[in-house]
Amino acid sequence: MTGGARTPEGVRAALGAVVPGLRASQGGRIRGDHDGNPGLEPGGALRPAAVLVPLVARPEGLSVLLTQRTAHLHDHAGQISFPGGRIEAHDPDPVHAALRETEEEIGLARRHVEIVGRLDTYRTRTSYEVVPVVGLVRPPFDLVPDPFEVADIFEVPLDFVVDRANHERRSRAWQGTERHFWVLPYGERYIWGATAGMLVNLSEVLRGTVDT
Repeated sequence: MTGGARTPEGVRAALGAVVPGLRASQGGRIRGDHDGNPGLEPGGALRPAAVLVPLVARPEGLSVLLTQRTAHLHDHAGQISFPGGRIEAHDPDPVHAALRETEEEIGLARRHVEIVGRLDTYRTRTSYEVVPVVGLVRPPFDLVPDPFEVADIFEVPLDFVVDRANHERRSRAWQGTERHFWVLPYGERYIWGATAGMLVNLSEVLRGTVDT
């Protein structure tokens, strides 16, 4: 995967390099905010959730679509995230939940999404157990963000995500202890927490490695 403009043949070649590894990835590990943070395990009953990790096949290359949450939300206000949310009782599986929530949040119709794999389950300190479902999205498509939940929608080049040089391990004091977490600074954007952890997992899958 390289940057710069690509021909349609180049985009197909990039997809050929990425999609097989994703199809082979079906999760299997449990990750979370507790990684490297003893005592930061979820404090209550786990609530099932699912997110879509949308890979957009642009002429200039593959990108990852992300959202920025509005500042007034109760959970993860203002943070950068994937579209998604709770798995409801009427959802038959995490894929259905991820596609439903994505359509509700950003208006991306499920007919534009081809599911190509999943990442490791991620547990947050706020007691969500999140299944990240990876989908390939081919333009053109229309987006209509829910103004209550979504402040912005943007894309990050997949090359940037895969490059380990862009994965920073940082720490800060939280409730009297030092908390460690992943950060992917992208321009003026600050991608951290669960979203950054899932992007690091995506990078590992596409590189064919699992970091310990």
